[in-house]
Amino acid sequence: MLDAALIKECADPSLKPAIVEQFVQAVGSEDPLAITVRAGGRIILVPKPKTPEEAIEIVRDNIGGSVVRVGLTQIPAGIGLKDVSELKVNLVEPCANLRMGTTMFAKILRIVAKWYGNPTSEEVFPQLFDDAVYAWQTGKFEGESVFQAEDPGGAVVQRSTVKIDDAAQVEENTIAEIPDDAPINPDDACIRIDLTRIGGQK
Repeated sequence: MLDAALIKECADPSLKPAIVEQFVQAVGSEDPLAITVRAGGRIILVPKPKTPEEAIEIVRDNIGGSVVRVGLTQIPAGIGLKDVSELKVNLVEPCANLRMGTTMFAKILRIVAKWYGNPTSEEVFPQLFDDAVYAWQTGKFEGESVFQAEDPGGAVVQRSTVKIDDAAQVEENTIAEIPDDAPINPDDACIRIDLTRIGGQK
C-alpha cells in the first residue's frame, strides 16, 4: 500500500489519491528498484539490483530490443530518450517514478476518455480505468501507441472510493436531498432556519 504522504507530494494532482493507489496496485510494484524485462512476449530474468545505480545499469544493458519497465509504477524506461546514457537514477527514485508514472497514466486516461466521448458520469469510470490499465500494460489503445501519443488535455470524471473525512467536504455535503415521497418523521427533520440569533440582541 502506498504511503498517503508520498501520493500527496509526488503523484499527478489530476488523479484522485484513491485512483493513484488503485493504479499502482494494478500495474506497479512495492519495490522501487523492481525491473521487468520483456522480449518477444517473454519475461527475461535479470539480477535483482541492490542500489539505484545498479538498477539503471541493468536497464541500460537490457533496453535495446526489449521492453524494460521500472520502479513503483513499472513505467517503460527510455520514453522520449534518444540515447541510453540519458537514463537517470531518478527513474527508480520512488517520488520521481510515481510522478512520471501517474502523469503518463493520467494522459492515457484522457486518451481513453476522449475515445469514449469524454463521459461525465462517474459510473463509466471503472470501464475507462480498466481500458487505461490495459493500454498501460500493452502500450497501445485502439492501435495507437499511448506512450508516444499527444495528450488530448481536459479532465476525466473519476469515481472516488475515498471516504469523506475532510471537514470542508463534510460541510458541503451536510444538506441532503430528500425525495418528495419520503415518509415525514419530525425527528429526522433538518433545521431550515437559523434561530440562534433570536433573542441575542437587546
